[in-house]
Amino acid sequence: MANIGVLGSGTWGTALAIHLAKCGHAVTLWSAFPAEIDALKETHRHKNLPGALLPETMCFTAELPEICAGKDLLILAVPSIYTRETARKMRPFVPEGQIIVNVAKGIEEGTLKTQSDITEEEILQSVAAVLSGPSHAEEVSVGMPTAVVAASRKRETALYIQELFMNPQFRVYISPDMQSVEVGGSLKNVIALAAGMADGLGYGDNTMAALVTRGITELARLGMEMGGSPMTFYGLTGLGDLIVTCESRHSRNRRAGVLIGQGKSMQEAMDEVQMVVEGVYSARAGKQLADKYGVRMPIIEEVNRILFEGKPAADAVMDLMCRDKTAEHPDLKWE
Repeated sequence: MANIGVLGSGTWGTALAIHLAKCGHAVTLWSAFPAEIDALKETHRHKNLPGALLPETMCFTAELPEICAGKDLLILAVPSIYTRETARKMRPFVPEGQIIVNVAKGIEEGTLKTQSDITEEEILQSVAAVLSGPSHAEEVSVGMPTAVVAASRKRETALYIQELFMNPQFRVYISPDMQSVEVGGSLKNVIALAAGMADGLGYGDNTMAALVTRGITELARLGMEMGGSPMTFYGLTGLGDLIVTCESRHSRNRRAGVLIGQGKSMQEAMDEVQMVVEGVYSARAGKQLADKYGVRMPIIEEVNRILFEGKPAADAVMDLMCRDKTAEHPDLKWE
């Protein structure tokens, strides 16, 4: 049994806390908001996870010193836009060599840092790792079969995380390609916004298949230019995560995209979803990465124009369809 602290009482942090408690670990869940902790203590239910009951063995706190002290593993599950602020506040309470698993998905605008980059920068004494893949909180919290990837620079760290998380309902693979796992997990949210916009415009399965297929091509192209492996992007944390985020009724990014496709502004869509829409915050970073590495990413470019320049989604689709003629795989040789 391990002693595990989960920072972030949103749906994903809570779902992972439920899962780990059911695995037999001692789990404490932290929130920056004491009222949230009081509600979880009293009801053992999360308002956005109606099908799940929090195990009686779980503990709760709103105190950073308490959540960081004496833990075998810390899980950082706050929304990506709050990762740096939270990590900075954690720093004085984190012991040397503490493993911190990042489970939020996002690239920091401006710095272009991944979540693990931010953690390592703010908490120098920590060992950063990542858990990612096609894993909606609503399904993990009730024990539906799920497969994810634990990524770390050191094999022993990834193996340790795999051992703690894995059970018959939750399969964990390991990978050393931590940067690609995070890039894929972050930028697929931008493609999911585009998929939702297509739905909102009334387009069908053909359009969705094109967006998913060409979307993963864009992510892999960028990832390889950054030194990653194409295999990562065609695995669980790339293609797998992209499929589930573009297609699922649970996807907040897809839902926000649908609303934008129906004519709502970015802010109106975010207000209606009432949760953090990570793809909105990763869109600019994705464009900045494409520019930095000289990679053409037309879908991500058009999503940026829709979100931040007011371009109508229908016009963006038309411009994508009417680009210059090209081969699907330009590197393939003709006879």
